[in-house]
Amino acid sequence: MRRKTLTISVAVLAAFTLAAQDKKAPMMKSGILHPEMKVESGTYANPMATIGTKPDQPWSTTSVAAGVDSKPEAGHAVSVVGEIVDFSCYLQLGKHGEKHRSCGQKCVQNGQPIGLLTENGTLYMLMPEEHDPRRDGGVDAKASASDHMGHIVRVNGTEAQVGGYRGIYVMGLTK
Repeated sequence: MRRKTLTISVAVLAAFTLAAQDKKAPMMKSGILHPEMKVESGTYANPMATIGTKPDQPWSTTSVAAGVDSKPEAGHAVSVVGEIVDFSCYLQLGKHGEKHRSCGQKCVQNGQPIGLLTENGTLYMLMPEEHDPRRDGGVDAKASASDHMGHIVRVNGTEAQVGGYRGIYVMGLTK
């Protein structure tokens, strides 16, 4: 009888302890770091802009030609909605949203990578797709990223994934 009472007492104590811990833990609807940093322009249901053109084929002719044996890595056309973020500040500090807009604009204008943060917390790096124009400075993602920093937008392009890294190569980002 004592053993049974002791077992029930331990179980009840464990249940109360877990319930108390659950109340202390912050509730996150998604995997977005610091959800308290709000986006004020655009929503996931109604993005404020569209960046890039939807590709007919995953890779442009210059990217195909630049591939090893003219075969770039696998990719597929996507249309993804998310917040434009400064990849480095988001990954390092969790910063995004309207309060981080001016810092993020400065960072991408000075060469920091551009990110797209989806509603579920997936973080993509954004880059121009066209290989030769990208390499030779004929296309640039900085202007559109700066204009829409901290805004929720739709991005069209080609998604590529290697290991844990995800990128969207965006077509049509002229200077």
